[in-house]
This record gives sequence, structure tokens and C-alpha cells, in this order.
Amino acid sequence: MKRFAGNILSIILLVVLPVGLIAQSGSKKEEFDHKLQPDSIIAQQTALNFLAVGDWGRNGEDHQKQVAEQMGKAAAKVKASFIISTGDNIYPSGVISEFDPAFKYSFEDIYSAFSLQWDWYLVLGNHDYKTNPDAEVAYSKISRRWKMPARYYAKKFPISNDTTLKVLIVFVDANPFLKEYYQHPEYGPNVRTQDTVAQKKWIEKTLSDTDRNIRWKIVVAHQPLYTGGGRMNSHETLELRGSFKPILDKYHVDVYLSGHEHNLQHIVPPGGTQYFISGGGSEKTPVQLLPESRFAASEYGFMLFSLKKDQLMVQVIDYQGKMIYKTTIVK
Repeated sequence: MKRFAGNILSIILLVVLPVGLIAQSGSKKEEFDHKLQPDSIIAQQTALNFLAVGDWGRNGEDHQKQVAEQMGKAAAKVKASFIISTGDNIYPSGVISEFDPAFKYSFEDIYSAFSLQWDWYLVLGNHDYKTNPDAEVAYSKISRRWKMPARYYAKKFPISNDTTLKVLIVFVDANPFLKEYYQHPEYGPNVRTQDTVAQKKWIEKTLSDTDRNIRWKIVVAHQPLYTGGGRMNSHETLELRGSFKPILDKYHVDVYLSGHEHNLQHIVPPGGTQYFISGGGSEKTPVQLLPESRFAASEYGFMLFSLKKDQLMVQVIDYQGKMIYKTTIVK
């Protein structure tokens, strides 16, 4: 009887444990196993390295501290140049002003490693819109590392300290493009202050930059265009896809990076743009594979991007510091 019970337990563990981490290669689906990946992060010191994390500001709770600790270790190992936040920077309802103590309790005190004292480039999430999104813009004048000069903006970064090789990163405010937000009692007053026509013209103008030194184009926004999470077929996902995907295709954007779903995903639909969701900064939610999915994990964690002239490597790292997925995009 004891031997039979042990066999039953082994079967249960075999079935349950891999569910949170799943990967897909081509048309063949495979369970993703930590053992298939190296335990340590691959450091490419000659690349432009940066971290991406989203959906994090919870006063350190729900694994935010653990993720922050591993971010500090990863940033130190690869000498990360900056950090990107994919939004929902302060839960549950953003901040009242640039002097709100939530900045201290959810940001300054949590991401305290020296390797994380470099620039943070952030976008606004829906929770940031609940109170005063412009307060997060204003905080850029108080915190040296908090970089949000406007609700949407762009910046070019040199690759491997070579100014003849650049990545253009466009930070978009997707919130006012969602019609349902205009009826929301908290989002509504703030999304109504935005001119979506003006922002879309700005996005197109920015992405059409003819600078020959631009080697890669990345767009960052809070809400995803594709997801295997709970918003898979939601109105907001489909609405944003219809609005933004033609622009991404037109201007040959390499990566669309988002959060909103509290998990970690890599999706490659037709069109040339690869979609990454880094929303595991705190709290995790269920996720499944889409036909276009390469990877999906209901896990706390973040992503590490390493850019070279002809290669972009992305590593997904969990709250224990394990690299649970790696992919390389080659031009």
C-alpha cells in the first residue's frame, strides 16, 4: 500500500509541477523544464544590456522584494545600462502627487541595489491612471533615476558604446486608446485629457525616423497586443491590436514589450514583430500557450535584454534567479 501511494504521488507531481512553465517550438508543444536551461544568467558584457519588469509597486509584498533582489544581482552581473518598467508602477491606485510616500515604499526602498541605481524608463499602466498619472511624470524632477519626461516619449541608445549603432525605444501611453476606459469612474477623467490622434501621429513620425544608425526598434506600452493570459480575447487586447499592429508592421518594429498580464510570455505572430510580456514584478496570474506562443510562465520574474548589432538575446529570470527561458533574435 505504501509503495502504491508513493507511485500515485509521483504521478501527481509529474502532472502538476510543469504547468506554470511551458514552451513551444514551431508547431510542437513541449513542457518547459528548468533542467533544460542553465541555472545562471548569460552575461554579454559587450552588448547593450537592460532589464524589463512590470506590474510591481506593492510596497515590497507578493514577491516584489524577491524579484528586486534578483534584478539587482542580474544587473550587476551584466552591467545593465538601464531598466524599463512596463507600467502599473504603483498599486493599487497610483499616486496623489510627486510627493506621495508610495514612491519611497514601492520604489526607492525596494530597488535599492547599487546596480539598480541607473536610469529607469517607465510607461503608465492602468492602475497608474486611477489617481494622478502626471504625478509620475513630475517625479522625474525629484528622483534622479526615475525617467518619465512625459506620458509618452522616445529615446535612442547606443549599442556597445558605438554611436553608429543605435536602438530606438518608443515609450507609448496606450491607456487613452481603450474606449472602455472612458466610462471608468477612475480612468475616465485622466484618459479624457489625452489626444490619441496626436499621439498616434507622433508614434508614426518617431518610428519613421530615417537615421541610418538605428539598428533596432522597440515599442514599450503597458497593455499587450497578444496574450495567453486572462485578457486573451478581451476587447482591450483586440482593440489595441487593431490600432497598433499595422503601425508596428509598417515601420518594421522588432519588439513590442508590455506588461498588464502578471506573467511572462514570448509570442511571435505573423508580421515580423516579436511580442514580450514582462509583468511578473509582483503577483502572478494564470497563462496558457497560444498557437503563436514560444514561451509562457505564470511566474514572478523579469526579463534581461542584450542587444548587439545583429543579435538580440532575451533571458527570462524568475524570483529565485533561475534563467527559465532564453531566445535569440538574429537580423
